[in-house]
Amino acid sequence: MREHWLIIGASSAVARAFARQVAAEGALLTLAGRDAADLDAIARDAQLRGSPLARWVECDVADPRSRANLLAQAVIEDTRLNVLVAAGLMPEQHAMDRDPEQVSAMIGATYSGPLNLLQGLAPHLEQQKGGQVVVITSVAGDRGRKKNYLYGSAKAGLAVYAEGLRARLFDSGANVLVVKPGFVDTAMTWGLPGLFLVSSPESCAHAIVKASGAGKNCLYYPRFWMLVLLVIRHIPAGVMKRLNF
Repeated sequence: MREHWLIIGASSAVARAFARQVAAEGALLTLAGRDAADLDAIARDAQLRGSPLARWVECDVADPRSRANLLAQAVIEDTRLNVLVAAGLMPEQHAMDRDPEQVSAMIGATYSGPLNLLQGLAPHLEQQKGGQVVVITSVAGDRGRKKNYLYGSAKAGLAVYAEGLRARLFDSGANVLVVKPGFVDTAMTWGLPGLFLVSSPESCAHAIVKASGAGKNCLYYPRFWMLVLLVIRHIPAGVMKRLNF
């Protein structure tokens, strides 16, 4: 059975690199996002790289009607559905502190929208008895930090949801991989101060393809972030609240 990847948030740098790699392996693609022109360009590129079918669906994950439209088109007959979730929105913390509407927009794009889409896809994943789900969260969700706790809390919630979905789908043979990238060279991180050892979207996508194919549960990328976060998670709360990062 041919593999079909539904990529939600396909215009993100990591998702774009992921699409190129699975297209070269012969997978069918459904690309979902808000920028129709960009989605069309990614689809054309994927077909040139070897995808027998690369289509796109305009979708705002924060909008219920837009999600319903995507769900209605998510399945391609006689293929096995796999899902990559790369949608998200990261306004600056101080901007969200001043504007509650930006908080709501971030939650819709980063947490509640992807969650509702995955809930809608879960019955089909159970029925087809297999498939891979990749949910890109963030190292920011491992610990609440002064400068990024709103976005981090949304990513933490999505990671916990993905763990529960993994347990739900286990008996059906489907797997859920939670990806926790550190600093990746994307539009979301461009220009942010204090970045170090920034990885490329291509190398991150390659690691995701490999981990997903191996049935892994969690991927920190680059791997050293696992050790960094191990240290951060063990910082006492009395110390953590005094740190300005």
